[in-house]
Amino acid sequence: MPESKVYNMAGKVVGDVTLSDAIFGVEPNITAIHAVVKNHLANKRQGTQSTLTRAEVRGGGAKPYRQKGTGRARQGSTRVPHYTHGGVAFAPKPRSYRYELNKKYRRLALKSALSLKASGEDIIVVDSISMSDIKTKEFKKFLEAVGASQKALVVTPEVNKNVVLSARNIRGVKTTFATLLNTYDIMDAQSFIVDKAALDLIEEVYA
Repeated sequence: MPESKVYNMAGKVVGDVTLSDAIFGVEPNITAIHAVVKNHLANKRQGTQSTLTRAEVRGGGAKPYRQKGTGRARQGSTRVPHYTHGGVAFAPKPRSYRYELNKKYRRLALKSALSLKASGEDIIVVDSISMSDIKTKEFKKFLEAVGASQKALVVTPEVNKNVVLSARNIRGVKTTFATLLNTYDIMDAQSFIVDKAALDLIEEVYA
């Protein structure tokens, strides 16, 4: 079973914790991780791009020149796609890129991502992540003390306003809650920093 040291916010080792094999010890499925990350990015797309077709471009109502006798190809409008200021052929229009994946497949990808972090020793367990005040400078000191990388995901058991507001201006640092984990955020982060209470909740929810 994978194990991890437990730190306090000053960076001192205060104990050890055994990670659940069902969550942090599975054989990583790279295909599932790739599929779920791709799905996550697709679902985030706004799909608001829109360009004008030849029917929507203003003008072009008059025939540019007579049908015969000019030696040129016949044209009925100056707003056809091959003309400057013409419409766009097969123009992109607003659409949804959203699609769904099987829940079991998403759960497999999440466990695979967590197992990869555990095998790479990128999981940092903290006995309690809390801030008495909103202090970005103090939170940055905490991250340095526990040896976090520049890109870090901080996981708390529930909404902690002071932690969220202290971390939001630190580049590369994201905060989330144990019940809102997603594969993309886990894989995007170099360090996975988790409150011990959140770790227990993760093992309870995702096992």
